[in-house]
Amino acid sequence: MGFGVWLPGARAGLGGGFEGERDWSLLYVELPVMVLGVPALTLVSWALVRAAMGGRGGRWARVAVSAGTAVAALVVLGLACLAWWAARDAGRTPI
Repeated sequence: MGFGVWLPGARAGLGGGFEGERDWSLLYVELPVMVLGVPALTLVSWALVRAAMGGRGGRWARVAVSAGTAVAALVVLGLACLAWWAARDAGRTPI
C-alpha cells in the first residue's frame, strides 16, 4: 500500500519534474519509510494488542481485536501517506 501511494507522488521528483532536477531523497528517505515503515508499524500495533490481551477473552475475540487493530493501523497510515502525497503535490505546478 505504501508503494502504491508513494509512486504517483514521487514520479515528478524522480523524472526531473522541476527544471530537470531530481529529488533523490525520495529514494533514500521516503520510499523506505512508506514501503517498510507502514507494514512494520502495522505489525507492531498488531503484536502490542495481542500481547495486551494475553489470555483474556476467547481465541476468536483475540483474533478479531488484533485484526481490527491492524486494519485500523493500515487505514491511519494510508491516510498519512495520502496526506504526504497531497502536501507534496500542492507545491507543484502542472506542466
